[in-house]
Amino acid sequence: MNHPVPSPDRKIVLVTGASSGIGEATARHLAAAGHHVVLGARRVDRLDRLVTELTGAGHRAESAQLDVTDRDSVKAFVAGALGRHGRVDVLVNNAGVMPLSLMEELRVDEWDQMIDVNLRGVLHGIAAVLPAMRERRSGHIINVASTAAHRVDPTGVVYCATKFAVRAVSDGLRQESTDVRVTVVSPGLTRTELTHSGGNPGPQNAVRAALETVGIDASAIAQAIGYAIAQPADVNVNEVIVQGTAQA
Repeated sequence: MNHPVPSPDRKIVLVTGASSGIGEATARHLAAAGHHVVLGARRVDRLDRLVTELTGAGHRAESAQLDVTDRDSVKAFVAGALGRHGRVDVLVNNAGVMPLSLMEELRVDEWDQMIDVNLRGVLHGIAAVLPAMRERRSGHIINVASTAAHRVDPTGVVYCATKFAVRAVSDGLRQESTDVRVTVVSPGLTRTELTHSGGNPGPQNAVRAALETVGIDASAIAQAIGYAIAQPADVNVNEVIVQGTAQA
């Protein structure tokens, strides 16, 4: 259940990868809680439908096309929000891809894609919001990693490497920052579209089958993100790991 935040505590929250899955669920959860969400993704048609739904329900939402692999696109996304609202309180770096395969298959293009979206996309987001947050001495960067950031599985080696890196970047940035909060949210198996493109069909299908039995809804991750945002400014939730009770 969402509890609307008092007006002074409403935040301008940017969410990447907001057209589906965890990003979409986060947009719904935070908008219902009273925050103003600025949604970015490549699939503008989906963003438009989501914004129409949210604003029709009386929530505050807007969107813009965003490709996190393109530094200029990320800069424009953040600059637009700063221009319209004068501040960015929270960035949720959520966009991610997970084409699974064995290393020996040498799917180098997919390796590059994971590095570009999962890691470089996070760095682009940080670079775009950090200067203004540091100037205001206030802000919150939330990076979505994975339980795959805590272990390495066959067929997911490069994916795991990118998520390990996201945890490392987040921890280092947190240690550098006395005014900007940094949180890592690491989901376990979550029912999203993450396994719907690329990769070897064998492991991709195996993960989809596992999702049917032990996967959790993306709303659970959204609630964890909402929890971290809701803490007082002097409290930093360093990391939250959320997975299904049935997931080994």
